[in-house]
Amino acid sequence: MTAAPPPAGVSPASRLTLRARVTLLCVVVGGLLAALAGGAALVARANQSHIDTMLTKIGPLRTDAESLLTVLVDQETGVRGYAVSGDPADLAPYRQGAVQERQLIDHMLSLIAEDDPLRGQIEAIADQARQWRDLVAEPAIAAVEEDGTDAGQALLGDAARERFDELRADVDQLQADILTVRDRVAANARSTSRTLAGLLAVAAAVVALAGVVLLMSLNRLVIGPVTGLAAQVRQVANGEYHRDIANIGPPELAALASDVDGMRRRIAADLAEVRQAREQVERVNGQLQKQAEELVRSNRDLEQFAYVASHDLQEPLRKVASFCQLLQRRYAGQLDARADQYIAFAVDGAQRMQRLINDLLAFSRIGRMTSGFTDVDLNKVMTDVAGQTEASREYAGGELTWSELPVVPGEEPLLTNLLVNLVSNAFKFRQPQVPPRVEISARELDGEWEISCRDNGIGIEAEFADKIFVIFQRLHSKDAYPGTGIGLAIGKKIVEYHGGRIWVDTQVDEGTAIRFTLPMTARPDPVSAAPVDGDAEQAEKEASV
Repeated sequence: MTAAPPPAGVSPASRLTLRARVTLLCVVVGGLLAALAGGAALVARANQSHIDTMLTKIGPLRTDAESLLTVLVDQETGVRGYAVSGDPADLAPYRQGAVQERQLIDHMLSLIAEDDPLRGQIEAIADQARQWRDLVAEPAIAAVEEDGTDAGQALLGDAARERFDELRADVDQLQADILTVRDRVAANARSTSRTLAGLLAVAAAVVALAGVVLLMSLNRLVIGPVTGLAAQVRQVANGEYHRDIANIGPPELAALASDVDGMRRRIAADLAEVRQAREQVERVNGQLQKQAEELVRSNRDLEQFAYVASHDLQEPLRKVASFCQLLQRRYAGQLDARADQYIAFAVDGAQRMQRLINDLLAFSRIGRMTSGFTDVDLNKVMTDVAGQTEASREYAGGELTWSELPVVPGEEPLLTNLLVNLVSNAFKFRQPQVPPRVEISARELDGEWEISCRDNGIGIEAEFADKIFVIFQRLHSKDAYPGTGIGLAIGKKIVEYHGGRIWVDTQVDEGTAIRFTLPMTARPDPVSAAPVDGDAEQAEKEASV
């Protein structure tokens, strides 16, 4: 969406975007600060030069000049002492002073430039000192050595003293000139320091002024328009969806206001559609709620029918089985062989039918008749499982082991039934001539317990991994492996009742690995129901038969 054109009568400056305004301000302020920074750099370098001159030239020159006067006085004193005493030891200050003088002169000359006026003064002092030694000191020393102290003293009279006083006056003048240079350099350093401070103050003033201008501009161009836009948006948010939003502020905010207004219009249109859709959804939800209630009632009726049908079949079936067994025991051998075979078929069929009905009853009771969840120690459960499957284990010569198992929330009888089914299947579906081995283990995975039942039996093909949990689904004939084909369906219903899931791990190399999960904490509302329509009484009657 493009921004709306500015209204008529608006000055060209007001058509500048916020970015252009900020960029212009930054360029102007940056240019001023750059100029000030350049000037400050030049002044700072000059100031540093003055300070370096003070530290590396003037200071050492003053020190050397004072030392030079001292060594000259030491030379003059040494010569006069030798002229009085004639002792060569008194010439030591003279000899050492001459050496130190040459060192000081060389050092002073190295500190100043070739065109510095002080250089001529230092060289003149060096020449005067050399002339004093050549014309006064050395002749006096030679006179003492040849003619004695009187001859030496005669050469150190007023003329010699005047010549040395001139040399001393020249050194004093050098020191005075060095002080003059020092004062001039110090004044220059103070001047550059003041200039540098002034430039920094001007830079600070520029920054402060730019900050004030930026703050005022932000208040006028951003904060005010944004506040106004926010007030309009709040009105829309409070339900005034048909209120137009005015374009205010710089082009960016005007474009934003135009976009927000477009969004408001789309929201208003969508809300109208949503209201219509919500009314329709409410009608559909009402229908779905009624259908869900009908489905719940239908499921409850179906469960009750399955339970009652299975329960009511028990009595006539027991009669059929009992009388068939009486026929088999009482009349076996009295009829022909075919009759005995028919009676055996009837007994076997009645017994199989009784097992099917019992399994169907157990399947229908899961989740209907419940004692409530408690903390179940699966290690204790496995001890019970080992006891219940001991006969089949010993018959098959098998082995049952388990590692440390957790404590989980659930119903202990149901979990015992689940593990008994899994272990019994492992012993039943074993490989010929191979002792079965069953291992139960557990691990924590993604906030729940994963329990594994692993065996070395005949295994399950991947294509049948889901079919084995279907009720009455068999992969083998009843002659090869006896059973009703409902055990794993019961196990799946138990696991799902506890909030878990069960599956066959098809990635194992040998045998079968059935894994299921159990939550670490009890579900807030487990899927369960109290006995209905006299289930408890029927269960008691059934237990008493």
